[in-house]
Amino acid sequence: MFTIDETAPVIVRLSTVIDAPIGTVWSLHTDVDSWAAWNADVDRAELAGPLRPGASFRWRTHGLDIVSTVREVVPGERLVWGGPANGIDGVHVWTFEQTGDRVTVRTEESWSGAPVDAAAEELRRALHDSLTAWLAALKARAEQHG
Repeated sequence: MFTIDETAPVIVRLSTVIDAPIGTVWSLHTDVDSWAAWNADVDRAELAGPLRPGASFRWRTHGLDIVSTVREVVPGERLVWGGPANGIDGVHVWTFEQTGDRVTVRTEESWSGAPVDAAAEELRRALHDSLTAWLAALKARAEQHG
């Protein structure tokens, strides 16, 4: 099981509870090609082939072009991706847990590398804000379609 880098200078952990079925939340989150349709911070995203370990997807967010590699997929429960982008090595773990009619989505991400060492607090704030917006967008879209 892949985890974030617990020694990284930037680590953000957040969660939200979504009032929608797990199938809705999971399918929205794992349909990489449609991220830009519901997440205003994503300009575009394209997955090459099926969502499985080793697959890569290209996406643009906050002015950065990123290639991420899927590291783990447990359908309906867990998704991990990561990779280097502009000198930052990121690992992003998402977990999904259904409780009754609701789903708790947890996200944790670590960033390391020279740019992070140079501006850790600024980048921590930026990552926190980005993940907060991502969770809010996922919640809004899932509850709209739930």
